[in-house]
Amino acid sequence: MEINGKKLAHGIIQGGMGVGVSLSELAGNVAKQGCMGVISSVNIGFKEPDFLQNPFEANIRALKEHIRKAKEIAGGNGLIGVNIMVAVSHYEETVKAAISAGADAIISGAGLPLNLAELVKGSNTLYAPIVSSAKAAMLLCRTFAKKAQSIPDFIVIEGHKAGGHLGFSADDLNNDTCQDNIDILKEVLEAIKPFEEQFKKKIKVFLGGGIFTGKDIAEAIKNGADGVQIGTRFIATEECDASTAFKEILVDATEEDIKIIKSPVGMPARAVFTPMLQSLEEGKSFFAKRCNGCLKACPKGDKIPYCISRALIAAVEGNKEEGLFFCGENAFRINKITTVKDLIDELITEYQSYMLSTHMA
Repeated sequence: MEINGKKLAHGIIQGGMGVGVSLSELAGNVAKQGCMGVISSVNIGFKEPDFLQNPFEANIRALKEHIRKAKEIAGGNGLIGVNIMVAVSHYEETVKAAISAGADAIISGAGLPLNLAELVKGSNTLYAPIVSSAKAAMLLCRTFAKKAQSIPDFIVIEGHKAGGHLGFSADDLNNDTCQDNIDILKEVLEAIKPFEEQFKKKIKVFLGGGIFTGKDIAEAIKNGADGVQIGTRFIATEECDASTAFKEILVDATEEDIKIIKSPVGMPARAVFTPMLQSLEEGKSFFAKRCNGCLKACPKGDKIPYCISRALIAAVEGNKEEGLFFCGENAFRINKITTVKDLIDELITEYQSYMLSTHMA
């Protein structure tokens, strides 16, 4: 597959997972297998010695270093993308830093990346918004076309079964009334057609949120997707940058352990129900000793019961008591820690055999 001249052997994007879950080790090894490995930029510099004093400088420095390392691991295979949330402070500077460091693609969600096309213009970097509806896809394409005379190289659809922050209402998530992935996919494909015709360019579409098996990939592709985005399954790999404790929490999680929660930034999110969430239900608070202003939408200070940045850092370090462990709806189906190569081989083999069997039927 080619996305605007850049080659991918397989139509699999590894979802960007922050804080610190998908860094250079995971992204580089995913790209090495001919897929798109994705580094999450949010608070990427949390291990830098000056992170608390100079969060912005620490994050930019670490981002550039992780892109360099990931490309080195990939050895010229696949692509290295960077997931940059619209909700982060210093969004524009982060996008520019990723481009200057040689990122193959910028993927942007957690809000509408209305100025992404302008930021990427004139560079060799692909750009893609993350959407959860055809309405969002149409609005973004219209904005990009008007402001930058361009349309996205690809679009990532994140359905309601995804992990972390979700682009659906808490009511729909809790009542199981969200729009189905395949329905969103079909509507997005229809919504972007006029823009593809206007610019004489194909926008590749990747479907994410609950993609777990090769059969899921086949269903997405049979319904018009060019590929898929998979996040949670890549956490339970040896190469994932998260601690072993984080991986084991997913391996041990039951279906009942995976809950919809309210994030301090006001959005619903999906996570494993761990002691921190239990403590929050009991009225306890986990304030940040020091706020580094990482998210624009965060009310900050004692207006929120916990600092999401600190909770995600605690999770990636394996702190079960104070960590927030984001995951997709199907995390309970993970029963072992594997390698990136074995996981991708398994997905592709399942996909091929399913396509073959349905073609023969």
